[in-house]
Amino acid sequence: MMKDEASMIIPTFDDVIAAHDRIRPHIHRTPVLTSSYLNELTGAELFFKCENFQKAGAFKVRGASNAVFGLSDDMLEKGVATHSSGNHALSLSYAAGRRGIPCHVVMPRTAPQAKKDAVIGYGGIITECEPSTSSREAVFTEVQERTGANFVHPYNDPRVIAGQATCSRELIEQTEGLDAVIAPIGGGGMISGTCLTLSNVAPEVRIYAAEPKNADDAARSFRAGKIIADDAPNTVADGLKVPLKELTWHFVEKHVTDIQTATEQEIIDAMLLTWQRMKIVIEASCAVPLACILNNPDVFRGKRVGVVITGGNVDMKTLPWI
Repeated sequence: MMKDEASMIIPTFDDVIAAHDRIRPHIHRTPVLTSSYLNELTGAELFFKCENFQKAGAFKVRGASNAVFGLSDDMLEKGVATHSSGNHALSLSYAAGRRGIPCHVVMPRTAPQAKKDAVIGYGGIITECEPSTSSREAVFTEVQERTGANFVHPYNDPRVIAGQATCSRELIEQTEGLDAVIAPIGGGGMISGTCLTLSNVAPEVRIYAAEPKNADDAARSFRAGKIIADDAPNTVADGLKVPLKELTWHFVEKHVTDIQTATEQEIIDAMLLTWQRMKIVIEASCAVPLACILNNPDVFRGKRVGVVITGGNVDMKTLPWI
């Protein structure tokens, strides 16, 4: 890792290689799937990196495992803590459980019950907050002061970004000749990891981020050239409600080609289409990239495009099309 002018710790590709070696016993090398129907519909060749089949059901387990298994023995006693709408919370709980240490998580009271149940199932200890970034961070401060646990930020953490970067490293190894990769963006952990890997091993590949129009602070930040943070956006893509932070902005500003957006109905339609045609369970947050590809056919037509499906932790009792 290295420090930039603002004293941020910036992960390097050597950190990605070390992370992959560290977490390999604790993750799946997830498959890349294709769909002839979706290829025909979009006019592109789409290669879906299926992190919905990942341990704990989401890509977040990569970064969480790298952080947890990178802790020295003298840092273990008080465990780890974080705030998260769901997937990072359950992923950190999974990793902490495998290392036998406590995990404290602050979650919005409106987070999907399926994700809360998974956190509890992995041994995580939940403290609820209101569904806003300000409430989440305030409650987390209280929890950390009380527990003294090691903070593993859900995305603005070099250990987490290095872990997330292993996803695109696998994708590049599994799929030759990609022209572009597109992934969802909320706080920017996955996109930052994608930027970190591709800028080192495949700099010719364009990187696109996909975001809900109802939570488009990253897109507005990208166009303004500075971070614009929304406190409590309302979107079906519950994993994409948080704003960029300094470390993830560093990667977005330097390496992302464009940030595209999709409406709530377009996201739901793309989610249902994926369920129907690919026969796989994905979250609404993971459907945003396909929705953006369908919205921007001229950008992707004739291209070989990697599409990161970030997770599959869905509450089956509250599917958005019912």
